[in-house]
Amino acid sequence: MQRATDEPTFATGRVIRLASLVEELGSPAAVTGRPAILAIDGRSSSGKTTLARRIEAMSLTCSAVHTDDIAWNHSRFGWADLLTEHVLAPARRGRPVSFLPPGWESHGRQGRIEVPSGCDLLVVEGVGAGRQELRPMVDAVIWVETALETAEARDLARVGTPGGARSMQNMRDWLAEERPFLGAERTWEWADAIVAGATDVAHDPTRDVVTLVISDHGGG
Repeated sequence: MQRATDEPTFATGRVIRLASLVEELGSPAAVTGRPAILAIDGRSSSGKTTLARRIEAMSLTCSAVHTDDIAWNHSRFGWADLLTEHVLAPARRGRPVSFLPPGWESHGRQGRIEVPSGCDLLVVEGVGAGRQELRPMVDAVIWVETALETAEARDLARVGTPGGARSMQNMRDWLAEERPFLGAERTWEWADAIVAGATDVAHDPTRDVVTLVISDHGGG
């Protein structure tokens, strides 16, 4: 497995029902008067969005917010203040969210980011969703780990498609910021769970996930 500089290697932990993992990390019963907040972090094309969609589909009272929407025409990684003030803070007070990000307003994008009242679980997904400055605002963090070469192949396949980079140069510019950002955050070291975004381990992909553990802590 190819690794980013100083990133650890990972070994298989266990196969677990996704519903059980969510219950362990962010059971709505663990909080009252507001949704449990679960952050899903990982490098681009690691499988974060797929995992978020699977969790969202498990319950009618789950909502997902994607940091790419917060960041749209604003900043690749300089959006933590917007997410905190306009999404996480009201959600933690048990209030509904209806947020028009500044990039949407200035570029005429329709709609708003909505989280309804009565939501039991709020999933926040994206590169940097589990960053250290947001940790006090979330209840648990999942790091989705995928081999660098696999993530890069997925990135390449998505260039020019909806949800992917607009061009090869756009992808290179993104990665030039993403790699040092993640290297500084090192979210995998203190995430509540590490989930494989691609694996050969036998499991039922409709209901299970494969968790990982750090087997060594990399080198310089």
